[in-house]
Amino acid sequence: MTRMTRRGATVELAISSALAALGVTRNEVEVKVIDQGKKGFLGFGAKEAEVTVTIKHVDEPSVPEKAVTPEVATIESKEEIVVESISPAMQKQTPVEEFSDELAVKETEQYLLQIAQGMGIEDIQVSHEIDGKYVNYQLESAKAALLIGKRGQTLNALQQLSQLITNKSSDQFKVVRVDVGDYRERREQSLEQLADRMADKAVRTGRKVQLEPMPSYERKVIHHTLSNRLDIETYSEGKDPFRYLVIESIR
Repeated sequence: MTRMTRRGATVELAISSALAALGVTRNEVEVKVIDQGKKGFLGFGAKEAEVTVTIKHVDEPSVPEKAVTPEVATIESKEEIVVESISPAMQKQTPVEEFSDELAVKETEQYLLQIAQGMGIEDIQVSHEIDGKYVNYQLESAKAALLIGKRGQTLNALQQLSQLITNKSSDQFKVVRVDVGDYRERREQSLEQLADRMADKAVRTGRKVQLEPMPSYERKVIHHTLSNRLDIETYSEGKDPFRYLVIESIR
């Protein structure tokens, strides 16, 4: 693939997502910004940025026709070269793409370092912990607020991109969590308190309460917190990234 269109919370995050998927660096591509996106107000009216990233073409020396032998027939396209007949000796020389948890974590940590440095965060430190199918990346910096962003939007974007990069090279599917300090824990406590307040409001007024758009794992925190209440029900509406949760009284 030589061209990819991606969206993200910001133009830079959209570009980084495309670079990770294409497996190239910034100086190897041309970037066209389709939509700058907008932040919205209080979580509403937000719009993702959209970019198209195209790999630059590199001219290669032509191969004389006599170098092509009948024994090896190839079909060439812009995206791949398919070899229909390859000798056993040639097969042994074919490079094999590596897949391992160690490689996946190393690439993801390097990516997080590059993104943070691109944001002007030079003191960034990245560590990780693997627990079965779960990989937890911990970020440390004096500029933690920049990594978190408003209501965790920047941190959520970093987590989504890290999920893609980790699973690109891991030998089995991994669930990725990216945290800065104890932000995730504090955010979950805040969501639990919000859930109780909004549920009480729905019961008291008899009207539906619509929360702001949240990523799926935050909506799950709300669902789980209110799962034992018999006086309300919760459900999600809309499409990501603007999917939101509704609390409704059932009295």
